[in-house]
Amino acid sequence: MSHLSRVGRRLRRKTPRLTKPRVAALALVGLLCAGSVVTALTGFPQVAIALLALLTGVTLAVLLAVFRRLARMQRAGLAAQRDLRTTVEQMQRRLVAAVERERLTAGDRYLELTEAMTRLRQVTDRKAGTAQMLTLPREFEATVQLFQGFVPRAPMPPSGQFALTPTGLLDLLHLIRTRKPRCVLELGSGTSTVWIGYLLEQIGGRLISLDHDAGYAGRTRESLVTHGLTGVAEVRDAPLTPVEIDGREYPWYDPEALADLHDVDFVLIDGPPEATGPDARFPALHVIEKRLAAEATIVLDDAGRKDEQAALAAWTERFDGLTLQGEVLGRHAVLSYARPPAMAPQLTR
Repeated sequence: MSHLSRVGRRLRRKTPRLTKPRVAALALVGLLCAGSVVTALTGFPQVAIALLALLTGVTLAVLLAVFRRLARMQRAGLAAQRDLRTTVEQMQRRLVAAVERERLTAGDRYLELTEAMTRLRQVTDRKAGTAQMLTLPREFEATVQLFQGFVPRAPMPPSGQFALTPTGLLDLLHLIRTRKPRCVLELGSGTSTVWIGYLLEQIGGRLISLDHDAGYAGRTRESLVTHGLTGVAEVRDAPLTPVEIDGREYPWYDPEALADLHDVDFVLIDGPPEATGPDARFPALHVIEKRLAAEATIVLDDAGRKDEQAALAAWTERFDGLTLQGEVLGRHAVLSYARPPAMAPQLTR
């Protein structure tokens, strides 16, 4: 008996589960079959034929129901396949697009690094000096560190030559990051404008850049638009106009471009260029001092040149609260400004 019980349990596990409609249909078929056999054996052939006809009709009805169910299952399967194919195609397109974006980004970074190394190599070849050879690793390391701190949304403008070098940019950005200014004034736009814009986008703040060259200012504006930085950085046209200081006139940026500025707490003096005349940057502190915040940082580019050295000496002697902190790696001089308590800025147009 135990063996028969095990056989019965195995049969029940292997047999599909019967629902109530299925049980009723099987019972009806069984009754019709039994009725046909009994009536045929007891001498009622007409009844047996009728039962067989009924059995045939029931069988056909069951088969039709089965075929309909199979057709529905097939349609559902085809629909599921179409949905799955659509999903897979969408995922493939997204994956291809993501891979393409990463490939293009990596290509841009590679081109920028290659161009930077090419420019450095050209400078080294042109100078043919040991000092320039020694700067090559340092400039390359600075370039790598710059791109580690930011993920530009477009190819960056070139550095070096008239623009700041990678080491100069790296130290300038570090100084801005540590001082956290709210209003940065840049005298002379270019590559640094874009880099400072990216940094201020991260830490907060606003950048106003002046340029006397309308064409160059326009190109810098286009770079800001391309990189999506117009919300934090602005380039203003400021043609050179005579500015009188102690009875002498200097060609300097039109002061009207600064009329709405106040509480400037970081200044980068990188213009006007030396070609515009002697002592080109000397007027800077005389014009902007009254627009500085109570405490401010001033960075002078090309601080090793004769005119810039003279300007530094004149500024620190002329303006109380202005002290020279020393040189950042590269060609900058950094000054700290703290307005004496008795002094208050008198802003005039």
